[in-house]
Amino acid sequence: MTKADLVKNVSDETGIIRKDVALSVDAFLEAVKDAMKGGKHIEIRGFGTFKLKVRKERVGRNPKTEEKVIVPKRVVPTFKFSKAFKDEVNESNKSILK
Repeated sequence: MTKADLVKNVSDETGIIRKDVALSVDAFLEAVKDAMKGGKHIEIRGFGTFKLKVRKERVGRNPKTEEKVIVPKRVVPTFKFSKAFKDEVNESNKSILK
């Protein structure tokens, strides 16, 4: 599903015109980015949590030359789905497991 698909679905579901839904979706995504840039985490209960994790410095390898390279310490954004969300998705997709 793309952002355009999401906007269309929300518009169809709520009756709000797509232009207004698109503005809301864009504002939400910007708010998430701004909070993450500021070092904050965002918890949306029943859905999941956006967090920042620190990755340690490590020794990597250039696959072309096999040369060892130091990969510096860095901060990466992560997302963890809530247990309720995972349970709901698992329940509705049990047919895939058969």
